[in-house]
Amino acid sequence: MSRIIALDVGDKTVGVAVSDELNLTAQGTETIFRTSLKKDIGRIAEIAKAKDAKKIIMGLPKNMNGTEGERSKIVRDFAEKTARALPQVEIDFWDERLSTVAAERVLIDADMSRKKRKKVVDKMAAVLILQGYLDSQRK
Repeated sequence: MSRIIALDVGDKTVGVAVSDELNLTAQGTETIFRTSLKKDIGRIAEIAKAKDAKKIIMGLPKNMNGTEGERSKIVRDFAEKTARALPQVEIDFWDERLSTVAAERVLIDADMSRKKRKKVVDKMAAVLILQGYLDSQRK
C-alpha cells in the first residue's frame, strides 16, 4: 500500500504530513518555507518519491458556510500546478476548516512556546488534515 501525503498550503509555508505504510496514522514530516513555486513543488516531488506516495491530500480552506473563497482558489491553483509536475500522483482535497486553529490548540495544550509553535503549526495542521482523511476512509 502506498503512502498518502497531506499539505497545508499557506502563503509563506507548506505543512507536510505523511501516512504510515498502512494508511492508519499521520505523522508530521516538515514545514516547507516557500521560496518559489518551482522549488516548493520540487520539494513536494522529492517527498512523494522518497515516501512512494501515490496520493496527495491538500487542505481546502472553506468558509464556515461551506463555500469556497479566495484562499480556496489559491490552493486549487497550487494543486493544479502540482498535478502538472507530478502526473503520477493523484491529488484530492479535504475540508480543512479550523485545522490551523485546532493545531494551535494542541500545541498550546502541550505547553509549547509561541516561538516554537510558529515553526510547527502548519505541519501539525497537515497532520490533522491527513488524519481526518484517513479516518474517513476507514468508515
